Amino acid sequence: MSANTSLMPIPGPIDPVPVARPVTPRADGRVELVGLARDAIRDALEEAGLEPRQAKLRAKQLWHWIYNRGVSDISLMTDIAKVQQPWIAERFIITRPEVIEAQVSTDGTRKWLLRTHDAHDYEMVFIPDADRGTLCVSSQVGCTLNCRFCHTGTMRLVRNLEPAEIVGQVMLARDALGEWPSAPQGRMLTNIVMMGMGEPLYNFENVRDALKIVMDGDGLGLSKRRITLSTSGVVPMMGRAGAEIGVNLAVSLHAVTKEVRDEIVPINRKYGIEELLQACADYPGANNARRITFEYVMLRDKNDSDADARELVRLIKHYDLPAKVNLIPFNPWPGATYECSTPERIRSFSNIIFAGGISAPVRTPRGRDIDAACGQLKTASQKKSRAELDRLAEEKQAALESE
Repeated sequence: MSANTSLMPIPGPIDPVPVARPVTPRADGRVELVGLARDAIRDALEEAGLEPRQAKLRAKQLWHWIYNRGVSDISLMTDIAKVQQPWIAERFIITRPEVIEAQVSTDGTRKWLLRTHDAHDYEMVFIPDADRGTLCVSSQVGCTLNCRFCHTGTMRLVRNLEPAEIVGQVMLARDALGEWPSAPQGRMLTNIVMMGMGEPLYNFENVRDALKIVMDGDGLGLSKRRITLSTSGVVPMMGRAGAEIGVNLAVSLHAVTKEVRDEIVPINRKYGIEELLQACADYPGANNARRITFEYVMLRDKNDSDADARELVRLIKHYDLPAKVNLIPFNPWPGATYECSTPERIRSFSNIIFAGGISAPVRTPRGRDIDAACGQLKTASQKKSRAELDRLAEEKQAALESE
C-alpha cells in the first residue's frame, strides 16, 4: 500500500481525512450495475442510448435479476430480449468482489479476503449462530482512524469502498450460503453489522446508498432493524446516519474517562465523551425497542475497574440513553501493547452494569484462530515496529484534527 497521503474532503460537515488515492475507473470502461439504485440504472441505460420507456423497463428487469435472483450473467436474464443482451453486456457489468482467500474457523466463522477491481484488499466475516447469521461488512480499505487496541487501525487508509463493493459483500455471502433468490424467511444471513474494516461515517454517502439497496424490499430485503452501523464517534455525521439510513446504532466507546479514551480511541480528542453521548441521546429512532449498543473492549488494568463500570452506568443514566453494553474480551494481535482483562474482572464489570439495570452481555470471541475476531481484521501481512505504528497514529491524528 502506498505511504503517500493527501487531504481529500469527505462529503458532509466533517474535516478532511487522509485518503491515499481515489478510485481507479474500470479498465474495460464498462459501468458496474451493482450498487446503483433503480433510478440510477435507468439513467445509465438512457445515457447509453435506450429510449426512456425501454430504459425504465430494462432497469426494473435488471434490478430483479441482480438483487432478487443473484444473477450476474446478462445472457441468463430470460425476459430481456436476446438481441439486446449483447448490447447491455458491452456497456455494463455485474460483478462480485474477487475472493483471494476464504477461511473457516473451528467455530464455523468464515472470513473472506477480497480484492477490488483496482487491486486493493479488504475483508468480511460471517458469524453463524443458532438463531441468526451475522455478516460483518467493511466500509473502507484500511481505516481512517487509529484506535490503539485495533489491528485494523494500524493500516493506512487506502480508499473508501464504493456502494458496489459494500453491497457486493452481502451478495457474495448470499452466493456462498446458497441464498438466492432472496426470501424474507428461512435464510442463514439474517443480520448485517457495519463493523468490518474502516469507519462507516467517514464514507457516509457510499454506506448510505449501499444500505438502501440492502434494505429494499424488492431486492436484498433485509429489515433496517436487522442492520447495525458502528461508529467510533464521528459526531457530526451521527444525526444524518439516523435520519438518512435509520439503522441501529453501535458506538465504540471503550472508556469512560477523557484520559483513557483519548489514548485508546483518539478521535475522542476531537469529539469528546460528553459530545458523543449527547449525539447518542439525539439519535433519531433510538428507544427501548431499538437500543443503542455501546461496544466496550476489556483491556487489563486500563479500562476494566469497578469504578469504570460504575461510571459507565452513571453516564448512560445521566444522558437517559436506551442502551445496552457489549463487553468484548480483547482479541490479541502481533504488536499489540494491551492484554485482555481476566475472566473474573470481566464478570465483575458485567455484574455492576447489570445491577445498574443495563444489559451487559460478554461477547464470546469468534474466529480468533483465523484472525476474524473483533479488532483483528487486517489484510496487510507486513509487521510494523512500535515506532512505525506510533508515527502512523500521529499522522492520522494530525489529519483528523486539521481544519
